[in-house]
Amino acid sequence: MSETMNVSYNGKPCYDILFTQSFDELKDQIDCLGFRNRRIVIITDSNVQPVYGKTVQDAIQDEHHPVLVYEIPAGEDYKNLNTVHDIYAFLIAQHLDRHDLLIALGGGVTGDITGFCAATYLRGISFIQIPTTLLAQTDSSVGGKTGVDFEGYKNMIGAFYMPSLVYINISVLSTLDARQYASGFAEVMKYGLIKDQEFYSWLVDHIYEINDRDAEVLLPMIRRSCEIKKEVVEKDPTEKGERALLNYGHTIGHAIEKARNFELFHGECVALGSIAAAYISWQKGLLSEEDYYEIRDMFVPFGLPISVENIDPDEIMTLMKSDKKEDSGTIRFILLKDLGKGVIHTDVTENEIRNAINEILYVENGD
Repeated sequence: MSETMNVSYNGKPCYDILFTQSFDELKDQIDCLGFRNRRIVIITDSNVQPVYGKTVQDAIQDEHHPVLVYEIPAGEDYKNLNTVHDIYAFLIAQHLDRHDLLIALGGGVTGDITGFCAATYLRGISFIQIPTTLLAQTDSSVGGKTGVDFEGYKNMIGAFYMPSLVYINISVLSTLDARQYASGFAEVMKYGLIKDQEFYSWLVDHIYEINDRDAEVLLPMIRRSCEIKKEVVEKDPTEKGERALLNYGHTIGHAIEKARNFELFHGECVALGSIAAAYISWQKGLLSEEDYYEIRDMFVPFGLPISVENIDPDEIMTLMKSDKKEDSGTIRFILLKDLGKGVIHTDVTENEIRNAINEILYVENGD
């Protein structure tokens, strides 16, 4: 049984998020959007293609126009303009026009690249998100952020461009690598920490079911995550204010991600950044010591790190100052003034940041 949630843009209904357990409804959804008999290109990566590429292709095959699949190499290393160039060349060779459709089948990297290509090819072509990771289903596929990395800096080139549909088939999570699955949970935890203490408590109460990937628990978890993101992006679609709250854990997290040459998954770095931000919140008197340690320790049972090795605090500081989250020379930090209450701060000192980095820096005695 599927469920639908509509997301608005500038006060008007824009696209649906469909929650389901199969690909059975995908063809009808595409036809209802007006793409019957149009050329369709599925963009997927080398990890997802062998598992779901043909399944999705067969599910939407049209008798008049074949559905094409374009495979990109998997991994953050390929989220760049070279990959975009190759996709453009393929679309041009296949004569796709503005009335045709792209489908992003994969995780956050595939969704971001496909969305950026859709936003810029022929000044805009429609696209659909079919996220296959927990991170993409709960975060990156919703909200219209698209983009690629540039010389290692995350999402430095991009556009806000809304999909025509987000099709979330929860059953695909059963084949997701355990580390990738855990990585996605960092974004889920973020929603509870910044917006909904009750949701945060619910997550803690359902640790075992979430780790077991129980569909009856995953559905409300993913739906609530999307609902929180929907509420935020509808108020601030292009991140001029409240949408910045969604960057909780990302300020230091992105810097760690680059410093470690993307050896760590995005969600693992977000977890580390979340702990650092909670530490700063505690040190500023916004969060109690008890809450800080609970937040830190709750990442452990979900398979996420609470410390990191082989990083240089000086390098992290330098990388943070090159991040998009800097505003007129001031680093914007998302802190917590309580569980479920994220706030934007521009008064975090360099000393406070360094102390937070040292808090998550692994040392041999484990302290």
